[in-house]
Amino acid sequence: MLSILDLFRIGLGPSSSHTVGPMRIARRFLQDAARAGKLAGAGSVRVELQGSLALTGVGHGTDKAVILGLIGLKPETADPEAAETLFRQTAREKRIKLAEGPEIAFDSVRDIVFQTDTVPDLHPNGMVLHLTPEGGEDPFSRTYFSTGGGFIASRKQLEKPARDDVVASARGAPHPFGSASEMVSICRAKGWRVDELVLHNEDARRARDKTVQRLDSIVDTMMACIDRGLNQTGVLPGGLDVSRRAPGLYRKLRDNPGSNEREQLFDWLNVFAMAVNEENAAGGRVVTAPTNGAAGILPSVIRHYCHDDGRLDRTKARRFLTTAGGIGLLYKQRASISGAEMGCQGEVGVACSMAAGGLAAVWGADAEAVCVAAEIGMEHNLGLTCDPVGGLVQIPCIERNAFGAVRAANAARLALHGTGQHKVSLDQVIETMRQTGIDMSSKYKETSKGGLAVNVIAC
Repeated sequence: MLSILDLFRIGLGPSSSHTVGPMRIARRFLQDAARAGKLAGAGSVRVELQGSLALTGVGHGTDKAVILGLIGLKPETADPEAAETLFRQTAREKRIKLAEGPEIAFDSVRDIVFQTDTVPDLHPNGMVLHLTPEGGEDPFSRTYFSTGGGFIASRKQLEKPARDDVVASARGAPHPFGSASEMVSICRAKGWRVDELVLHNEDARRARDKTVQRLDSIVDTMMACIDRGLNQTGVLPGGLDVSRRAPGLYRKLRDNPGSNEREQLFDWLNVFAMAVNEENAAGGRVVTAPTNGAAGILPSVIRHYCHDDGRLDRTKARRFLTTAGGIGLLYKQRASISGAEMGCQGEVGVACSMAAGGLAAVWGADAEAVCVAAEIGMEHNLGLTCDPVGGLVQIPCIERNAFGAVRAANAARLALHGTGQHKVSLDQVIETMRQTGIDMSSKYKETSKGGLAVNVIAC
């Protein structure tokens, strides 16, 4: 099964499926071409974006992501400002230095094609890449898919179904679980919390201290993103003229600590979540949690509930993130975290569920109560559509993250105040989300063909 560290990827905004994924695909394509002995003699490269990647790719900066990937940049290490400079230089000079390959002529307008009328067969986010030698014969072509949260897959990989609802990975886990009921059963038998179970599985991949270091780095990146978002002002790019609101709300809360005391819980969760997603919309560095479009929910809850006297409590933050990661694996394994497949219930809904379970764990919940919290977090996000105005992760995405953070806290409270018994199980709600996503019209699954996207004038 997958590692929780596969869920939490450090990358660039604005989208894990439309930015991080295509960036990784472009780089992987060149690696595959090199292994096939085709890269050295490359004369041209053509990229076809299909499905949701084509329909909302302009707003998500997918063309930029493709170029950065062809250059060889990695989402987790790329500097946002340097990446922007390289993108503009490539567009201006109409030439590109392929990663580990030759420099060739490349016109992004001509060589990156948005095929809005093509519906991919295996996943809504399809990419077909062609590398043609200088002689023009025997082109090297491959098809890949950006499957949500920065995950990518080749056609061959998607054509092979997952066994026992567990996504295959290079390494097995000593205590694999493909459902919430299995997760709870293992915890009961071993006397473990959810985070302890998850860490025992991670131990099969790397030393415990390495996992802890990675978790700390992820949390630090989240907190740094909040700090940047609280201090950046101006208008977000893209043409909607959406102004950053987080800095103003933050100053109001900071300067008037005694005002609206009853509502300040909501205010603080709101401002932290909005800070992250405004940074994401601006192309800043965020953590997929589990996606860029839902990146603000987990950091907001960590910032508000895992700090004591203004300092981050590492023990709480690790327990939160590890538990949330275990919940996230269930959605990735049994359904999807792709907005193009599930609508926003697969992004904000999943993040809300993960955060609810993680917060319940921080508050001392056992495995059963963690699953109840996670179930409540998703149950009231079922059917949530993904209809971004202008194909940008701004309206309704930024405010939606704020709502997701508040809902997560409420779900955790309801679970802890409950009797321990719940009519709807986490497994049942995950399956319901999956079925709802299948039944949902494509208009509401990151295509900008319905909902707010067609009823709000973009510009």
